[in-house]
Amino acid sequence: MQKLVFVMLAIVTVAAILVPACRQGVAKEGKSEEAITSNIDLVQRGGYLVNAMLCDDCHSPKSMGPNGPEIIQERRLSGYTSGNKLPDFDSTEVKKGWVIFSPDFTGIVGPWGASFAANITSDPTGIGSWNYEQFKKAFMGGKLKGLNGTRDLLPPMPWQNFSKLDDQDVQAIYAFLKSTRPVRNVVPTPKKFSELY
Repeated sequence: MQKLVFVMLAIVTVAAILVPACRQGVAKEGKSEEAITSNIDLVQRGGYLVNAMLCDDCHSPKSMGPNGPEIIQERRLSGYTSGNKLPDFDSTEVKKGWVIFSPDFTGIVGPWGASFAANITSDPTGIGSWNYEQFKKAFMGGKLKGLNGTRDLLPPMPWQNFSKLDDQDVQAIYAFLKSTRPVRNVVPTPKKFSELY
């Protein structure tokens, strides 16, 4: 009889431990699926915002098609192509205040000099190694690579406008960009106007 009581007590003890553990595992699985769905929603929202905010206009190399410039999909969001040379331009017009874009809109020359659209793909030559805080500081605070003590981002990057976005939208954009196909492309550094001719 004493043996039977001991066995029953052991079974009840094991059940008391296993049942909550199993429930916790089911709850974790549910949360995991919920987190995955939430992340997919975040990435989709970010993709929507990247399109609506016209990021491709400056950050995606293009080729001329029958209806004008068309994004080169395999280089999407990779910025000004390394090794490209800016076309010749009339410096007297720029000195008068004109701004000139390269044919694919990823390079721009103005009174400040030449600036080149950044690679914002998930590649390490883009934002692949950036954490969210760096991205936010670059995107909303206008700091190069999102690092303290660096120069401000140059035109035409409208970071002053982006500083008004809410954190959820910035997180969504970051999630989308981190999900992009990585494109290796080291964008050239900006040039002062005096270095251009």
